[in-house]
Amino acid sequence: MVAFKRRLVAASGCTLLAFGVAACGGSTPATGGGAGDQGGSYGYNQKANVNAVGEPTKGGTLRIVGNADVDHLDTASAYYTTSYSLERTFTRQLFSYPTSTDKDKALQAVPDVATEMPTKSNGGISSDGKTYTIHLRPDVMWDTTPARPVTAQDFVRGFKRLCNPTQNSVGAPGYYEDTILGMKDYCAAFAKVPQNVAAFRTFITGHDISGIRAVDPSTLQFSLTAPAGDFTNILALPFSSAAPVEYLSYLPDDAGFRQHTISDGPYSITKYVPSQSYTLDRDLAWKQSSDPLRHQYVDHIQVTLGPDENGVQQQITAGTQDLEWDTTVPTSNVPGLRSSADPRLGIYPDFSTNPFLVFNMQSPKNHGALGKVAVRRALEYAVDKVALGQIYGGPSLNTPLNQVIPPGNVGYEKINPYPTKDNKGDPAKCKSMLASAGYPNGLTLTDVYRTSGKHPDVYQSVQADFAKCGVKVVGKPSAASDYYGKYLSDPTAAKSGVWDISEPGWIPDWYGNNGRAIVEPLFDGRTYGPGSTDWGDYNNDKVNADIDTALAATDETETGAALHAADVQIMKDAPLIPFQTQSTPLVRSTRVHNAIFWPLSVQYDYTNVWLSPNS
Repeated sequence: MVAFKRRLVAASGCTLLAFGVAACGGSTPATGGGAGDQGGSYGYNQKANVNAVGEPTKGGTLRIVGNADVDHLDTASAYYTTSYSLERTFTRQLFSYPTSTDKDKALQAVPDVATEMPTKSNGGISSDGKTYTIHLRPDVMWDTTPARPVTAQDFVRGFKRLCNPTQNSVGAPGYYEDTILGMKDYCAAFAKVPQNVAAFRTFITGHDISGIRAVDPSTLQFSLTAPAGDFTNILALPFSSAAPVEYLSYLPDDAGFRQHTISDGPYSITKYVPSQSYTLDRDLAWKQSSDPLRHQYVDHIQVTLGPDENGVQQQITAGTQDLEWDTTVPTSNVPGLRSSADPRLGIYPDFSTNPFLVFNMQSPKNHGALGKVAVRRALEYAVDKVALGQIYGGPSLNTPLNQVIPPGNVGYEKINPYPTKDNKGDPAKCKSMLASAGYPNGLTLTDVYRTSGKHPDVYQSVQADFAKCGVKVVGKPSAASDYYGKYLSDPTAAKSGVWDISEPGWIPDWYGNNGRAIVEPLFDGRTYGPGSTDWGDYNNDKVNADIDTALAATDETETGAALHAADVQIMKDAPLIPFQTQSTPLVRSTRVHNAIFWPLSVQYDYTNVWLSPNS
């Protein structure tokens, strides 16, 4: 997912991933290195922040502090990682991701409300891979008065609400429209409905999605347009949450909805002051026996909004607050915390491609130079990725990346088709290859860059590196609000050469088996069109075929092989220059135990934290 569509967690717009060796929510002590121990190229700090020695203690108030409110509170539209952190406490999905320091476990979707993972052998998946039958746990309850069971029809209602024409999430329905039979037609019809509560309720209750049906209160069945090996990953997104019938009394995520959320998770939102605070209390209808992923250790969760990242850091280190909400440790604080081996610090690799440099292959400037693969391959050698990493906090927070698929995702096999010494670039080779490509006097390129955050520094670093290669880079500053709509997603701007290069970022919606969230949206040239994310007009038949194979495969080995083949071919074609994967530094108060990084939200899982007794 393009970074503007989902969650900016730090100044870098980073997200995700942490792993090691400690039992989630159990009594096994964490093992591994001290604060800042990277544990290898893509390791992480295994010890810091887990602090899970001994039996969990129940009680107390977990205090969370941050800067800003969520984008949306409604699962039909919420698309920030901060929203996902909150939704973890009061919503349930058919499948979700466990809180674990074991990479292999943390990236695999597991049953949540579903009783088991569907397979062909247990009858959950049909022989042709196009029908999924899912059974629900009997003791998952809504916190209504009186409490009542969550049913298959509640999930059907949740999927129907995804298509409502008022919700502001970008792209979320696409995963469902592309895979579920009849979903695209249903969404197209919903788009024509008047935007009021009565019209929405009438449409939802009177129209069905042909590929989703409640067989009975505890059985849900999906019919797919084609086999999809990542379908359970799609069902594990928070968009796939159940929705109680009461939600039909509000427009999705309107002010009334936000004051009347209903929980089927371990906590309920009992008080919400917009842009100021949340109070969550234990959901008395929730049962531990119904939930294999979450716990109810603390009595209350208090979220306070307002301070910037420096204020958040000060309060947590002083012990007046416990965890971060939507910020990370300020970059300037990381060296001191690392040098003192502060056990409150955790550094977690983010296995996204963020940022990177994209070539506008449609640009007519320089006699269409960027449309020539030899030119793009030459420029792959220009960038000093270590210098770029310094902008985001140096090598302890960034690892150079030389391919499309980052670690932590199916299809990743380390490649480096354009190697330079220590990833610092090779200007001499860049110049030589440009000359061989017919450009001995270099090029002049226009770089459209965002004026916010660290983006101006990234632009200046790229400009300096390209200059060493004989390429003059002229900056075209853009407000963040204009960046994608006015430039990168505008076909006219691309074809007329308004820009030649730029440095966006891409944050996938899930990790593991996620070719549909990285390779397909960025590099499937068949989907190129107005508003496309295929910014450079890249289209390769071999890559498209590999994408088709990967998305249809139900065997992860086959999926991985196809995605790796696509990765290799894409880098041969050089439509982009990968820069790095970033890491997320987080801090906790000393009284927090079992603070384990949850990949989907780029934060700790609040439902697995317990507090020191009498604290």
